[in-house]
Amino acid sequence: MANPLLFQPYRLRGLEIRNRLWAAPMCQYSAVAESGPGEGVPGDWHVQHLGGLGRGGAGLVMVEATAVVPEGRISPGCLGLYSDEQEAAFARIVPLVRAHGARIGIQLAHAGRKASTYRSLPGEPEGSVPEGAGGWQTVAPSAEPFDGLATPRELSVAGIEGVVEAFVAAAERAVRIGFDAVEVHAAHGYLLHEFLSPLSNRRTDGYGGTPENRARLTREVVRGIRAAHPELPIIVRISGDEWVEGGFDRDAAVQLTGWLAEDGADLIDCSSAGNTGRAPIPVGPSYQVPIAARVREAGLPVGAVGLITQPEQAEGILASGQADVISLARPLLADPHLPIAWAHRLRAENAASLVPPQYARARF
Repeated sequence: MANPLLFQPYRLRGLEIRNRLWAAPMCQYSAVAESGPGEGVPGDWHVQHLGGLGRGGAGLVMVEATAVVPEGRISPGCLGLYSDEQEAAFARIVPLVRAHGARIGIQLAHAGRKASTYRSLPGEPEGSVPEGAGGWQTVAPSAEPFDGLATPRELSVAGIEGVVEAFVAAAERAVRIGFDAVEVHAAHGYLLHEFLSPLSNRRTDGYGGTPENRARLTREVVRGIRAAHPELPIIVRISGDEWVEGGFDRDAAVQLTGWLAEDGADLIDCSSAGNTGRAPIPVGPSYQVPIAARVREAGLPVGAVGLITQPEQAEGILASGQADVISLARPLLADPHLPIAWAHRLRAENAASLVPPQYARARF
């Protein structure tokens, strides 16, 4: 290909990104400490992991789900951005990723009723960590537990307002650190998604019932960040289909995207599922791309993710207008330099420029 779309620059608000092949957020469950000093702090593992993704040719590297409050962590080993210690540790990482020509963003999250679980690493137990063993009381829109996990406490209106404030405060820290973009995590059955979905939101107040009310928390988070930072690129990750009848579906995702466009979001990162363990997900190559294509009809740019494993496949998704950018996750764990290899395979004009000089003798 003379000039594949995958390796053409992409502009997100005022941010120039060198290509449209991005590194998706991937939990590492490797915070320096699980409680007390060092809790939620990125360490040497994250320096190597994220630095490697930046070196590998990705356009934008997105840091894993990073909690905006302690009780928002998925596991005791997950990252946070609510303390000065965490902020200082991230400040060490950001310039290392950008030094390779990549941009770096951070996914801000609250795990809601799916928090306080054991780390998803080989040999670890499954389920909720008891409060007496380092776990904590989880919160949710309603006192409805996720399959097999502890029952959460229903958030009060004051608690919801505190969540919005925490997201805005974390975004402020991200800007001070030097992150190029933030992603608001409203997918995969975590707190904001729990509010969006009628499967998990049984409230009867202003945050429940109608689609407008269920979207209120996510919208308040995006509006709060946008008001504080007019130039900051804001991505929102959603589960555009829960794959369950009566759940949050593609029509609801399109409606939400229209509202988020009004609120100042710049791009929708389209994933799916995560709010129930019983969803019959039709997993296969590009299985989530039709969701992205449908959501794109709402007028905002979209990112496609999920079993995109070949460069021709990724280029075809962009060329056919189904998405604006492609994010990879597991393929980059196997080979962080995959973007460089794909650029060479597609004969992108700028393929050589992605190769660090120290690796010039490599065969990509």
